[in-house]
Amino acid sequence: MARLNRMLAMNPLFITVTWGAGGSTSEKSLGLAATCQNDLGLTTVLHLTCTNTNKEIIDNALAKAKENGIRNILALRGDPPRTREYWTPNCDFSSALDLVTYIKQQYGDYFCVGVAGYPEGHVDGADSAGQDPRKDLPYLVEKVKAGADFIITQLFFDAQKLLDYETMVRSQPELQDVILIPGLMPITTYNVFTRATKLSHASIPDEIDSRLQQSINNDEAVKKIGVDILTGIIDTVEAHSSSVKGYHFYCLNLEKAVASILDTSKTLRSVLDGPSTTVDHDDAVESDEDIEPPAFIKKRRQSSINENELAENSIALARRAVVGRALSDDKRVLVDISTGKGALGKDATWDDFPNGRFGDSNSPAYGEIDGYGPNLKIHSPQEAALKWGTPESINDIKKVFISYLSGKIEVLPWVDSALSAETAMIQEELFELNNNGWFSLASQPAVNGCLSTDKIFGWGPGNGVIFQKAFVEVFVPKKQWENIIYPRMENKIKEKSITYYAGDSVGNIKSNLLVGPNSHNSKSAITWGVFPLKEVLQPTIIDFESFKAWNEEAFILWLEWARCYKKDTKAYNLLNSIYEDYYLISLVHHDFMEESGLWDLLLGNE
Repeated sequence: MARLNRMLAMNPLFITVTWGAGGSTSEKSLGLAATCQNDLGLTTVLHLTCTNTNKEIIDNALAKAKENGIRNILALRGDPPRTREYWTPNCDFSSALDLVTYIKQQYGDYFCVGVAGYPEGHVDGADSAGQDPRKDLPYLVEKVKAGADFIITQLFFDAQKLLDYETMVRSQPELQDVILIPGLMPITTYNVFTRATKLSHASIPDEIDSRLQQSINNDEAVKKIGVDILTGIIDTVEAHSSSVKGYHFYCLNLEKAVASILDTSKTLRSVLDGPSTTVDHDDAVESDEDIEPPAFIKKRRQSSINENELAENSIALARRAVVGRALSDDKRVLVDISTGKGALGKDATWDDFPNGRFGDSNSPAYGEIDGYGPNLKIHSPQEAALKWGTPESINDIKKVFISYLSGKIEVLPWVDSALSAETAMIQEELFELNNNGWFSLASQPAVNGCLSTDKIFGWGPGNGVIFQKAFVEVFVPKKQWENIIYPRMENKIKEKSITYYAGDSVGNIKSNLLVGPNSHNSKSAITWGVFPLKEVLQPTIIDFESFKAWNEEAFILWLEWARCYKKDTKAYNLLNSIYEDYYLISLVHHDFMEESGLWDLLLGNE
């Protein structure tokens, strides 16, 4: 809530909540959206994906959104199944157009519906050779004709591409008046930046890439450069755009970089320095009251919510008004957030860096950047066969993992980037693990103090010292864990110089640490850094909640891989058998001064 309150202080026109398709993930999406809408009074846009989804799931999501006063949906297609035989039976949706049409048929104008736009063209798969926004234009026209009210673009880093896209969109009579909102992603770390551009197929101007390359391992420097880059993009668009009135930040739950951009950009700062627009948002998205919108926004239609509904939201609206007016009265609040000072900014510190699945599970920075749950790192069965072959035996699976460790392939179902340089320090041990049929997903060697500027292990600002505990995450056959590996380590496990989590495909988890309600007391920092004038920084943490979430996703990816092949083939059956018969094991060796300790125990070399 503290993080959301700091976002609230920036008085956004709306916020968006991503959608996890199906199961507990979608319930969490709806719960978070309801909290933002009702408890904080933030106009909330709920993402909704529809491909390969039963109508009942869509109906439930829309009904719960309406029940919670959510008036705005971003209608997206989502990723289709890899082969036809895995299509959900009786699925009524194959595209975002189908979803837009359905929402309007069922709810009329109750929901304000947005759709995605692609300044550089939409791409399915890794091959971007045919990427061309002109190919997407007819589909965008059809979505607007079906009732779409606004367009939010995919992220971009080339301002001219957005300006060209705007010109192209406005050339269509049906799109001349539709609201176009550019999507921008703050640059917080170089790794997140490169992964985001890879996923989105966004081009990187040479000048931007060159600037970022100079500070790859210094997240603080990268973010400062990123603020300057994003500010320049916004000012360029403002100087040449004929219709852009606002921007959507893909902030990944992190507000500090956005606050820095707002404070630095002469375009957005001028909006903040103008008359207060607190709670006066009833434009691109449907708001919760019939108040006249600010003069710089063109009004499209009035809300239809009645006075009784407004009364129910009065507390949340009052809370938003108080926080927003504090910002309007004193712009130093924004500076406080961006610099980590003051009542709102004091907690916005290192946690502002995305930390993936190895961060603190209580952190808003926790999780992968796409936010859409487990998915293979390829886009078609043909690509799977090209990279991973058609495995019909455990030896074939071994070859896939060994090929990844050897650099012959750059992607596995669980990872979409090449190995880090530090893996070379334990490469032979990892080869031996995988040759045993114990398939490694993540690992790191022990480090007993190295400079933060080290080319292999370094991160963070200069003049720091880095430490690491040896760690490995590996799939192993259940019987081999119980009869071979665990007995080898039993004494170390009992004294907790080695800690572990072991999970199976149905979510059973064993550990020598606390699990369940008190698990928050047993977090293990496996990477930390000591820097001048800073508290000890701990960017890599292993805990029960993060392992529990990843365990579920990691096993699902065996099934997703299996679905790249026809049912009941050898490959399909093999991958499903691994799903059933293996554990996912996470091991941490806490004596970071003993570099070979974990590997000697695990491989039986002691």
